[in-house]
Amino acid sequence: MSDKEEMTLDGGLNVTLTLRLLMHGKEVGSIIGKKGETVKKMREESGARINISEGSSPERIVTITGPTEGIFRAFSMIAQKFEEDITAAMTNSNVTSKPPVTLRLVFPGSQCGSLIGKGGSKIKEIRETTGAQVQVAGDMLPDSTERAVTISGTPQAITQCVRHICSVMLESPPKGATIPYRPKVLPAGAHAVLAPQHSAQAFAIPGQYAFAHQDVSRASLSDRHPS
Repeated sequence: MSDKEEMTLDGGLNVTLTLRLLMHGKEVGSIIGKKGETVKKMREESGARINISEGSSPERIVTITGPTEGIFRAFSMIAQKFEEDITAAMTNSNVTSKPPVTLRLVFPGSQCGSLIGKGGSKIKEIRETTGAQVQVAGDMLPDSTERAVTISGTPQAITQCVRHICSVMLESPPKGATIPYRPKVLPAGAHAVLAPQHSAQAFAIPGQYAFAHQDVSRASLSDRHPS
């Protein structure tokens, strides 16, 4: 994930990184902003390149590239924007407890073992140090060798968590070739079906089953419709 794999973040070295985020259309719209003003401001203030995948799929890939500090600034701004969206949504609802900000990153599956650590020790350490919740999906994303890593918490906790994750990923470069996840465009009339109780989205496409976890029962458009 870096062209300078031997460097770590601990020494304050400015390593160039590329991180990929998985977002729903509504989240992407929030990041882009009116006439692209929000994403333009984020690019200018963070110094990172922020690219959003094209297409009409329910999910989009947001790629953030730049020096480490630029990446962390971009993450901080994105998390802050989602926090503002949650606050705005709560003013018009009866919800009393504020839900955490949630971001989903995508990493090569070969690196996820290092992130989890022996017996889950590394991921536990990151949770305790940052105060953020971190979950690594059990299965690869459809037609790829990548897994989703979901982070939730306050914007500050999320940014700290991303720092720790980047440090682990730099120390453990991906092994072998990586097949990147590309969200599928749903055929006309099809609906996206969320995998219950799991963070990763699953698609129900006739004849294809691509659910986030094996314990989710198979469903097709003919026998299951989102409410």
